[in-house]
Amino acid sequence: MRETIDPACVHVTGNTVIDALHWVGAQVARRPELAANLAEIEGRFAGRRIIAVTAHRRENAGQGFANICTALARLAQREDVAVIFPVHANPALRSLAEEHLGERANVALTAPLDYPHFARLLQLADLVLTDSGGVQEEAPALGKPVLVMRETTERPEGIEAGTARLVGTDPARIVRETERLLDDPQAHAAMAGAHNPYGDGKAAGRIVELLAG
Repeated sequence: MRETIDPACVHVTGNTVIDALHWVGAQVARRPELAANLAEIEGRFAGRRIIAVTAHRRENAGQGFANICTALARLAQREDVAVIFPVHANPALRSLAEEHLGERANVALTAPLDYPHFARLLQLADLVLTDSGGVQEEAPALGKPVLVMRETTERPEGIEAGTARLVGTDPARIVRETERLLDDPQAHAAMAGAHNPYGDGKAAGRIVELLAG
């Protein structure tokens, strides 16, 4: 509108990535073999609360990533949780992850996941720790609180809506904010139930209707 576009020509549909997530999740529910590589991990961690992790941003390389691994190691000391961490292919990141987390029985360091496996991981998760942009949109669509391990985000809508919270890379803060969600059902429910500003999974249909009309 600041560029003098007619407001009648602007339509907010939501992001089609949410449509894709729900579609793939439904496919995995019908065909579990699409996410078969997680089956053993699911069985091993049955009864534990799953913390799903993604971390790969260049701004967190080095000390930031080491701090994230330190926080995960502390969280893994809890007997009620398990951490599933698809580690980026970058050898430096994998080396740090193995150094901090490789010997922990309730941590699974996996190879990067294709989308059906990742959708299944989000379904399994109790909450998500990430420095990814896309995950900040996807996880809330499944009612999963997101703690963003960065100081800023290009997706402030999620922070404002309450689906995500910035926690940086300080290990103590990551642990504190994660345990708050693990131990305070009301805090978890507030984030899990917040409106996802990125869409409801029906964006593609709206787009088709608008184009056809």
